Amino acid sequence: MEFNLSSFVLDNLEAAGTIASYVCLSIIGFSLISFVVKRRDIRLSNLMGPKWTHSLIGSVLGAIPGCGATIVVASLYQSKKISFGGLLAAFISTLGEGSFVLLGVSSEADVLGSLNIYATITIIGLITGFLLGFIFDIFGYNPNLENQHQKFRESKSLQKEGNIISEMFIEKIGVYAILLMAMFLAPISIMALWGGSVAELSILIYWVSITLTSTCIVFYFISIFTYSNHDCYSCYDNIKSTILHSILDVSMVVTYVFIGLFFANYIIDVLIGEDEFKAWMTSSLYIVVLLSAILGLMPGCGGMIVVAVAYFEIPNFPMAALIAAAISTSGDGIFALIAENKKSGLIVSIVGFLVALLVGYISIIIGL
Repeated sequence: MEFNLSSFVLDNLEAAGTIASYVCLSIIGFSLISFVVKRRDIRLSNLMGPKWTHSLIGSVLGAIPGCGATIVVASLYQSKKISFGGLLAAFISTLGEGSFVLLGVSSEADVLGSLNIYATITIIGLITGFLLGFIFDIFGYNPNLENQHQKFRESKSLQKEGNIISEMFIEKIGVYAILLMAMFLAPISIMALWGGSVAELSILIYWVSITLTSTCIVFYFISIFTYSNHDCYSCYDNIKSTILHSILDVSMVVTYVFIGLFFANYIIDVLIGEDEFKAWMTSSLYIVVLLSAILGLMPGCGGMIVVAVAYFEIPNFPMAALIAAAISTSGDGIFALIAENKKSGLIVSIVGFLVALLVGYISIIIGL
Protein backbone atom coordinates (compact mmCIF):
# COMPACT_ATOMS: atom_id res chain seq x y z
CA MET A 1 0.00 0.00 0.00
CA GLU A 2 1.38 3.42 -0.98
CA PHE A 3 2.20 5.68 1.93
CA ASN A 4 0.15 8.88 1.98
CA LEU A 5 1.94 11.45 4.13
CA SER A 6 -0.90 13.98 4.30
CA SER A 7 -3.43 11.38 5.46
CA PHE A 8 -0.92 10.01 7.93
CA VAL A 9 -0.32 13.47 9.43
CA LEU A 10 -4.05 14.23 9.61
CA ASP A 11 -4.80 10.90 11.30
CA ASN A 12 -2.16 11.55 13.97
CA LEU A 13 -3.40 15.12 14.47
CA GLU A 14 -6.89 13.71 14.95
CA ALA A 15 -5.69 11.07 17.44
CA ALA A 16 -3.78 13.68 19.46
CA GLY A 17 -6.87 15.92 19.46
CA THR A 18 -8.96 13.15 20.97
CA ILE A 19 -6.44 12.80 23.78
CA ALA A 20 -6.14 16.59 24.13
CA SER A 21 -9.73 17.08 25.22
CA TYR A 22 -9.52 15.18 28.51
CA VAL A 23 -5.88 16.18 29.04
CA CYS A 24 -7.18 19.75 28.98
CA LEU A 25 -9.88 18.98 31.54
CA SER A 26 -7.41 17.14 33.80
CA ILE A 27 -4.82 19.91 33.85
CA ILE A 28 -7.30 22.77 34.20
CA GLY A 29 -9.24 20.89 36.88
CA PHE A 30 -6.11 20.30 38.93
CA SER A 31 -4.96 23.91 38.50
CA LEU A 32 -8.31 25.27 39.67
CA ILE A 33 -8.32 22.95 42.69
CA SER A 34 -4.78 24.12 43.53
CA PHE A 35 -5.93 27.73 43.13
CA VAL A 36 -8.80 27.22 45.58
CA VAL A 37 -6.50 25.44 48.04
CA LYS A 38 -3.99 28.27 47.82
CA ARG A 39 -6.64 30.96 48.32
CA ARG A 40 -7.87 29.16 51.43
CA ASP A 41 -4.30 29.00 52.71
CA ILE A 42 -4.25 25.20 52.85
CA ARG A 43 -0.88 23.50 52.43
CA LEU A 44 -1.25 20.91 49.69
CA SER A 45 1.68 19.01 51.19
CA ASN A 46 -0.43 18.44 54.31
CA LEU A 47 -3.24 17.03 52.19
CA MET A 48 -0.78 14.61 50.59
CA GLY A 49 0.17 13.18 53.98
CA PRO A 50 3.64 12.26 55.28
CA LYS A 51 6.36 11.44 52.79
CA TRP A 52 6.21 7.68 53.38
CA THR A 53 2.67 7.64 51.98
CA HIS A 54 3.61 9.34 48.70
CA SER A 55 4.55 6.14 46.90
CA LEU A 56 1.19 4.64 47.87
CA ILE A 57 -0.69 7.74 46.73
CA GLY A 58 1.31 7.87 43.48
CA SER A 59 0.72 4.20 42.65
CA VAL A 60 -3.03 4.53 43.29
CA LEU A 61 -3.27 7.68 41.16
CA GLY A 62 -1.27 6.04 38.38
CA ALA A 63 -3.63 3.06 38.35
CA ILE A 64 -6.56 5.30 37.40
CA PRO A 65 -7.46 4.50 33.76
CA GLY A 66 -6.08 6.97 31.27
CA CYS A 67 -3.20 9.44 31.46
CA GLY A 68 -4.79 12.32 33.37
CA ALA A 69 -3.49 11.19 36.76
CA THR A 70 0.16 10.96 35.66
CA ILE A 71 -0.05 14.49 34.25
CA VAL A 72 -1.37 15.66 37.62
CA VAL A 73 1.36 13.78 39.51
CA ALA A 74 4.04 15.29 37.24
CA SER A 75 2.65 18.72 38.11
CA LEU A 76 2.66 17.87 41.82
CA TYR A 77 6.28 16.77 41.56
CA GLN A 78 7.29 19.96 39.78
CA SER A 79 5.70 22.03 42.55
CA LYS A 80 7.44 19.83 45.18
CA LYS A 81 4.16 18.52 46.58
CA ILE A 82 4.98 14.84 46.05
CA SER A 83 8.25 12.94 46.40
CA PHE A 84 10.25 11.37 43.60
CA GLY A 85 9.15 7.98 44.93
CA GLY A 86 5.52 9.02 44.50
CA LEU A 87 6.24 10.22 40.98
CA LEU A 88 8.02 6.98 40.07
CA ALA A 89 5.22 4.87 41.60
CA ALA A 90 2.60 6.66 39.48
CA PHE A 91 4.52 6.15 36.25
CA ILE A 92 5.22 2.49 37.07
CA SER A 93 1.57 1.68 37.85
CA THR A 94 -0.06 3.57 34.98
CA LEU A 95 -1.36 1.74 31.92
CA GLY A 96 -2.14 4.96 30.07
CA GLU A 97 -4.81 4.65 27.40
CA GLY A 98 -3.94 0.95 27.18
CA SER A 99 -6.15 0.50 30.24
CA PHE A 100 -9.22 1.13 28.08
CA VAL A 101 -8.21 -1.66 25.71
CA LEU A 102 -7.70 -4.06 28.62
CA LEU A 103 -11.01 -3.01 30.14
CA GLY A 104 -12.69 -4.02 26.92
CA VAL A 105 -14.03 -0.53 26.28
CA SER A 106 -12.68 -0.36 22.74
CA SER A 107 -13.51 -2.46 19.72
CA GLU A 108 -10.32 -4.47 20.08
CA ALA A 109 -11.30 -6.40 23.18
CA ASP A 110 -14.19 -8.20 24.81
CA VAL A 111 -15.32 -6.68 28.11
CA LEU A 112 -15.91 -9.84 30.15
CA GLY A 113 -12.86 -11.64 28.81
CA SER A 114 -10.49 -8.80 29.70
CA LEU A 115 -11.57 -7.84 33.23
CA ASN A 116 -9.44 -10.52 34.87
CA ILE A 117 -6.44 -9.54 32.76
CA TYR A 118 -6.91 -5.89 33.63
CA ALA A 119 -7.16 -6.67 37.35
CA THR A 120 -3.99 -8.80 37.24
CA ILE A 121 -1.95 -6.18 35.39
CA THR A 122 -3.22 -3.37 37.64
CA ILE A 123 -2.44 -5.22 40.87
CA ILE A 124 1.08 -6.09 39.68
CA GLY A 125 1.66 -2.47 38.66
CA LEU A 126 0.32 -1.13 41.96
CA ILE A 127 2.53 -3.39 44.05
CA THR A 128 5.62 -2.83 41.91
CA GLY A 129 5.12 0.93 41.83
CA PHE A 130 4.52 1.20 45.56
CA LEU A 131 7.54 -0.93 46.53
CA LEU A 132 9.91 0.77 44.12
CA GLY A 133 8.75 4.27 45.04
CA PHE A 134 8.96 3.43 48.74
CA ILE A 135 12.56 2.23 48.34
CA PHE A 136 13.57 5.43 46.55
CA ASP A 137 11.95 7.53 49.28
CA ILE A 138 13.62 5.53 52.06
CA PHE A 139 17.00 6.40 50.60
CA GLY A 140 15.87 9.99 50.04
CA TYR A 141 16.73 9.96 46.36
CA ASN A 142 15.58 12.93 44.31
CA PRO A 143 17.16 14.22 41.07
CA ASN A 144 18.04 17.88 40.87
CA LEU A 145 14.64 19.49 40.61
CA GLU A 146 14.91 22.04 37.86
CA ASN A 147 11.62 23.52 36.71
CA GLN A 148 12.00 24.61 33.10
CA HIS A 149 8.80 26.64 33.22
CA GLN A 150 10.11 28.56 36.22
CA LYS A 151 13.35 29.31 34.39
CA PHE A 152 11.31 30.32 31.37
CA ARG A 153 9.23 32.74 33.45
CA GLU A 154 12.35 34.22 35.06
CA SER A 155 14.06 34.76 31.71
CA LYS A 156 10.93 36.34 30.28
CA SER A 157 10.85 38.87 33.12
CA LEU A 158 14.09 40.30 31.73
CA GLN A 159 12.61 40.90 28.31
CA LYS A 160 10.81 43.93 26.98
CA GLU A 161 7.13 43.74 26.32
CA GLY A 162 7.07 41.89 23.04
CA ASN A 163 5.04 41.13 20.01
CA ILE A 164 1.50 42.41 20.41
CA ILE A 165 0.16 39.98 17.79
CA SER A 166 1.60 37.04 19.73
CA GLU A 167 0.07 38.28 22.96
CA MET A 168 -3.29 38.75 21.26
CA PHE A 169 -3.21 35.20 19.91
CA ILE A 170 -2.14 33.71 23.25
CA GLU A 171 -4.50 35.65 25.52
CA LYS A 172 -7.47 36.49 23.33
CA ILE A 173 -7.72 33.81 20.65
CA GLY A 174 -5.72 30.70 21.52
CA VAL A 175 -6.92 30.21 25.09
CA TYR A 176 -10.62 30.49 24.24
CA ALA A 177 -10.30 28.45 21.05
CA ILE A 178 -8.59 25.58 22.87
CA LEU A 179 -11.08 25.70 25.74
CA LEU A 180 -14.12 25.67 23.44
CA MET A 181 -12.81 22.82 21.27
CA ALA A 182 -11.77 20.78 24.31
CA MET A 183 -15.20 21.20 25.94
CA PHE A 184 -16.89 20.17 22.69
CA LEU A 185 -14.73 17.07 22.28
CA ALA A 186 -14.55 15.96 25.93
CA PRO A 187 -17.90 14.09 26.17
CA ILE A 188 -17.43 12.63 22.69
CA SER A 189 -13.90 11.45 23.52
CA ILE A 190 -15.11 9.79 26.71
CA MET A 191 -17.89 8.07 24.76
CA ALA A 192 -15.35 6.84 22.21
CA LEU A 193 -13.17 5.32 24.93
CA TRP A 194 -16.18 3.36 26.13
CA GLY A 195 -17.16 2.22 22.67
CA GLY A 196 -19.73 4.92 21.90
CA SER A 197 -19.87 7.34 19.00
CA VAL A 198 -22.00 10.03 17.37
CA ALA A 199 -22.08 9.05 13.71
CA GLU A 200 -23.89 12.22 12.64
CA LEU A 201 -21.02 14.37 13.93
CA SER A 202 -18.13 12.18 12.79
CA ILE A 203 -16.82 14.57 10.13
CA LEU A 204 -17.16 17.59 12.44
CA ILE A 205 -15.43 15.71 15.29
CA TYR A 206 -12.60 14.69 12.96
CA TRP A 207 -11.84 18.24 11.85
CA VAL A 208 -12.31 19.78 15.29
CA SER A 209 -9.80 17.25 16.68
CA ILE A 210 -7.30 18.15 13.96
CA THR A 211 -7.86 21.87 14.56
CA LEU A 212 -7.44 21.46 18.32
CA THR A 213 -4.07 19.72 17.94
CA SER A 214 -2.89 22.22 15.33
CA THR A 215 -3.92 25.15 17.55
CA CYS A 216 -2.09 23.66 20.53
CA ILE A 217 1.09 23.22 18.47
CA VAL A 218 1.00 26.81 17.20
CA PHE A 219 0.11 28.05 20.70
CA TYR A 220 3.04 26.16 22.24
CA PHE A 221 5.69 27.38 19.81
CA ILE A 222 4.45 30.97 19.96
CA SER A 223 4.61 30.81 23.77
CA ILE A 224 8.23 29.62 23.54
CA PHE A 225 9.66 31.89 20.86
CA THR A 226 7.70 35.14 20.73
CA TYR A 227 5.37 35.52 23.68
CA SER A 228 6.88 37.98 26.14
CA ASN A 229 6.33 38.09 29.89
CA HIS A 230 2.95 39.35 30.98
CA ASP A 231 1.37 39.86 34.40
CA CYS A 232 -1.38 37.33 33.79
CA TYR A 233 1.23 34.78 32.74
CA SER A 234 3.68 35.27 35.60
CA CYS A 235 1.28 35.12 38.53
CA TYR A 236 -1.35 32.73 39.87
CA ASP A 237 -3.50 35.07 41.95
CA ASN A 238 -6.62 35.01 39.77
CA ILE A 239 -8.66 32.58 37.69
CA LYS A 240 -7.57 34.10 34.38
CA SER A 241 -3.85 33.62 35.03
CA THR A 242 -4.45 30.11 36.37
CA ILE A 243 -6.36 29.05 33.25
CA LEU A 244 -3.81 30.70 30.94
CA HIS A 245 -0.93 28.83 32.52
CA SER A 246 -2.97 25.60 32.35
CA ILE A 247 -3.56 26.07 28.63
CA LEU A 248 0.17 26.64 28.15
CA ASP A 249 0.76 23.28 29.85
CA VAL A 250 -1.97 21.65 27.75
CA SER A 251 -0.45 22.95 24.51
CA MET A 252 2.95 21.60 25.55
CA VAL A 253 1.59 18.12 26.37
CA VAL A 254 -0.51 17.90 23.19
CA THR A 255 2.45 18.98 21.04
CA TYR A 256 4.61 16.20 22.47
CA VAL A 257 1.74 13.71 22.22
CA PHE A 258 1.44 14.43 18.50
CA ILE A 259 5.21 14.11 17.97
CA GLY A 260 5.24 10.83 19.92
CA LEU A 261 2.27 9.40 18.01
CA PHE A 262 3.72 10.45 14.67
CA PHE A 263 7.08 8.76 15.15
CA ALA A 264 5.70 5.67 16.94
CA ASN A 265 3.10 5.01 14.23
CA TYR A 266 5.58 5.75 11.45
CA ILE A 267 8.12 3.28 12.84
CA ILE A 268 5.58 0.50 13.44
CA ASP A 269 3.29 0.96 10.43
CA VAL A 270 5.69 2.20 7.75
CA LEU A 271 9.31 1.32 8.56
CA ILE A 272 8.62 -2.10 10.11
CA GLY A 273 5.28 -3.00 8.56
CA GLU A 274 2.33 -4.89 10.04
CA ASP A 275 3.38 -8.37 8.88
CA GLU A 276 6.98 -8.00 10.07
CA PHE A 277 5.81 -6.60 13.39
CA LYS A 278 3.53 -9.59 13.97
CA ALA A 279 6.39 -11.92 13.12
CA TRP A 280 8.56 -10.25 15.73
CA MET A 281 5.79 -10.52 18.32
CA THR A 282 5.50 -14.29 17.80
CA SER A 283 9.20 -15.08 18.10
CA SER A 284 11.13 -16.18 21.21
CA LEU A 285 9.30 -15.61 24.51
CA TYR A 286 12.18 -13.62 25.97
CA ILE A 287 12.48 -11.51 22.82
CA VAL A 288 8.76 -10.75 22.89
CA VAL A 289 9.06 -9.52 26.49
CA LEU A 290 12.00 -7.32 25.49
CA LEU A 291 10.16 -5.91 22.45
CA SER A 292 7.05 -5.25 24.53
CA ALA A 293 9.06 -3.39 27.16
CA ILE A 294 10.69 -1.31 24.40
CA LEU A 295 7.26 -0.50 22.92
CA GLY A 296 5.99 0.49 26.34
CA LEU A 297 9.04 2.72 26.80
CA MET A 298 8.08 4.83 23.79
CA PRO A 299 6.71 8.21 24.99
CA GLY A 300 2.94 8.33 25.10
CA CYS A 301 0.42 5.49 25.08
CA GLY A 302 0.83 4.19 21.54
CA GLY A 303 3.26 1.39 22.40
CA MET A 304 1.14 0.09 25.28
CA ILE A 305 -1.98 0.12 23.11
CA VAL A 306 -0.14 -1.83 20.40
CA VAL A 307 0.93 -4.51 22.90
CA ALA A 308 -2.53 -4.66 24.49
CA VAL A 309 -4.18 -5.18 21.11
CA ALA A 310 -1.52 -7.75 20.15
CA TYR A 311 -2.35 -9.70 23.31
CA PHE A 312 -5.93 -10.16 22.15
CA GLU A 313 -5.20 -10.64 18.44
CA ILE A 314 -2.07 -12.83 18.39
CA PRO A 315 -2.61 -16.43 19.57
CA ASN A 316 -0.58 -17.48 22.64
CA PHE A 317 0.75 -13.98 23.20
CA PRO A 318 2.47 -14.13 26.62
CA MET A 319 0.99 -12.39 29.64
CA ALA A 320 4.58 -11.63 30.74
CA ALA A 321 5.04 -9.41 27.67
CA LEU A 322 1.85 -7.50 28.50
CA ILE A 323 3.07 -7.02 32.08
CA ALA A 324 6.43 -5.73 30.83
CA ALA A 325 4.77 -3.21 28.52
CA ALA A 326 2.40 -2.07 31.28
CA ILE A 327 5.23 -1.37 33.73
CA SER A 328 7.46 0.23 31.11
CA THR A 329 4.83 2.63 29.79
CA SER A 330 4.62 6.12 31.27
CA GLY A 331 1.58 7.37 29.38
CA ASP A 332 1.19 10.93 28.18
CA GLY A 333 2.30 12.26 31.55
CA ILE A 334 5.91 11.67 30.50
CA PHE A 335 5.64 14.52 27.99
CA ALA A 336 4.74 17.00 30.75
CA LEU A 337 7.54 15.67 32.95
CA ILE A 338 10.28 15.67 30.28
CA ALA A 339 9.33 19.13 29.04
CA GLU A 340 9.81 20.61 32.51
CA ASN A 341 12.41 18.29 34.03
CA LYS A 342 14.35 16.23 31.50
CA LYS A 343 16.57 14.55 34.09
CA SER A 344 13.68 13.20 36.16
CA GLY A 345 11.82 12.12 33.04
CA LEU A 346 14.86 10.23 31.76
CA ILE A 347 15.44 8.50 35.11
CA VAL A 348 11.77 7.50 35.42
CA SER A 349 11.82 6.04 31.90
CA ILE A 350 15.07 4.10 32.39
CA VAL A 351 14.10 2.73 35.81
CA GLY A 352 10.65 1.77 34.51
CA PHE A 353 12.16 -0.06 31.54
CA LEU A 354 14.64 -2.03 33.66
CA VAL A 355 12.00 -2.97 36.22
CA ALA A 356 9.65 -3.97 33.39
CA LEU A 357 12.23 -6.43 32.08
CA LEU A 358 12.86 -7.83 35.56
CA VAL A 359 9.17 -8.33 36.36
CA GLY A 360 8.46 -9.62 32.85
CA TYR A 361 11.14 -12.30 33.05
CA ILE A 362 10.11 -13.24 36.59
CA SER A 363 6.57 -13.65 35.25
CA ILE A 364 7.87 -16.12 32.66
CA ILE A 365 9.70 -18.11 35.34
CA ILE A 366 6.65 -18.38 37.60
CA GLY A 367 4.39 -19.21 34.67
CA LEU A 368 2.12 -16.19 34.40
